[in-house]
Amino acid sequence: MILKRIRKTRRTRRTGLSLIAVIVMIICGIVFYKRQELNSVNAEAEANIAKLESKIADEEEKAEEIEEMKAYVHTLKFIEEMAREKLGLVYKDEIIFKSED
Repeated sequence: MILKRIRKTRRTRRTGLSLIAVIVMIICGIVFYKRQELNSVNAEAEANIAKLESKIADEEEKAEEIEEMKAYVHTLKFIEEMAREKLGLVYKDEIIFKSED
């Protein structure tokens, strides 16, 4: 009788340990899958960050160009160029040659 009871407890322990091992394996599988999923999301986010940083750099360059143009617009050289191109104005002592085309 005692021998039967010992065998029965060993079987239930084995079954319990097997069940625990299976549950641990399932949990490990789920954790591994979620980790892979998070790694792919992280890679996409990093690519997006790099793309946005590139756009920021481009926009900063454009802002610098605009500031340079803003400073250039207030110069005498720019005013002279616009007067010549848009209005056709010249200095009093200049001679203009036009082609017959």
